[in-house]
Amino acid sequence: MKRLFDIILSVLGIVILFPVFVILIILVSCTSHGGPFFCGPRVGKKGKIFKIIKFRSMKANCEGKGAWNISEKDPRVTKIGLFLRKSKLDELPQLFNIFVGQMSFVGPRPELQYYVDMYTDEEKAILDNKPGMTDWASIVNAEQIVEFTNAQNADEAYLYYIRPLKIKLQLHYCYHNNLLVDLKCILWTFWKLISRTKKVPQEIRAIVDSYQKERKLDS
Repeated sequence: MKRLFDIILSVLGIVILFPVFVILIILVSCTSHGGPFFCGPRVGKKGKIFKIIKFRSMKANCEGKGAWNISEKDPRVTKIGLFLRKSKLDELPQLFNIFVGQMSFVGPRPELQYYVDMYTDEEKAILDNKPGMTDWASIVNAEQIVEFTNAQNADEAYLYYIRPLKIKLQLHYCYHNNLLVDLKCILWTFWKLISRTKKVPQEIRAIVDSYQKERKLDS
């Protein structure tokens, strides 16, 4: 059922957003060299590597040449790229990843092999699911580019502050997911993008609050 849902919704998304795709392809191609798309390796279900598709928001061939996590001040980010990242429009081409079955609409966000290699045995359960275009961690950390900008080191900020909570939320999804949960997550994602609200569902807020209390006790 979930696969059928992904196919139908991805086809609808590609058809409806086709004019947006055309505009962004032109904008990215005309404002910097390197083509309109970025295709980079990510870890998918069961650890299988696939190429994630995004609208290119950085100078060509820059991933891994510097910090993995990008701030607003990163010189590798193009002018149109910063807008794409902050608006999340750079993620739209992942509709094609969903259509071909490499991703789902909802699931743990696809990670770099570098960070997957850090998974504990418990955390490897994340790889039992197809990676998603959105998840609860994406909603909670919707403004993470601002956190990276304010941090002295973006990679350290991700590793020590963002990633631990992200993993807790992804594990929660692994053990509490169904089609209704996916629909709820999609609706919350749209609402977050439109309203910029800081609210999240009650059960997700409980996980966030628990994590923040743990951090205070450890500090």
